Amino acid sequence: MKPELVYLSLGSNLGDREANLAGAITIFGTDDHISAIKSASFYESPFLGEGEQPEYLNTVIEFSTDFSPFDLFERTCKIEQMMGRSEERKKNTARSLDIDILCFGDSILETEKLTIPHPRLAFRKFVLVPFVELAPDFDVPGINLSVSTLLHVCSDSSVVSKHSLESRA
Repeated sequence: MKPELVYLSLGSNLGDREANLAGAITIFGTDDHISAIKSASFYESPFLGEGEQPEYLNTVIEFSTDFSPFDLFERTCKIEQMMGRSEERKKNTARSLDIDILCFGDSILETEKLTIPHPRLAFRKFVLVPFVELAPDFDVPGINLSVSTLLHVCSDSSVVSKHSLESRA
C-alpha cells in the first residue's frame, strides 16, 4: 500500500491532559508504519455534550502511513488504551485520550465501525482550529471544501483558545 496522508484529532480532559496528548504523539512517532509526523498547537475547549466535564485539550496531527484505514483505527484504539482509556468506548464520557481519524488520503469510507472523513469534522471548532493550523488549504474528501472554509462557515460558537504553559492548571 502506498503511503497516505492522514489527519487525526486528539483530545484529553482527564489527568495530565498535555502529557496524554504528547504521549500519544510520541507513540505514533515510534511506529514503523508512520512517518513525517506534525502536530498543531494544543487548544483548550469546553465539553460540548450534556452535563459537566472538565475542559478538553485538543490538537490535530498529520502524518504519512502505509496502514490501511482499519489497521490505523485498531492502532488508535490501542494507543487510547495505553494512555488509560477504558476498552469500553462510551460516548460523552470524560477520557484521558480520545483519537478520531479525520481524513485518510482522499478516502471516503462508511462502515458500522469506521466513517472517513469523520462525520462531525465540519461542525467542531475544536477540530477545525488546530486542523487549519496544519493544513488550511486541505480539501476534505466528499465535502470538497478547504479546512479554512469549513472553519469560516462552522456554526459551533464555542471558544477554542491556544493552550500555553501559563494556562496549565
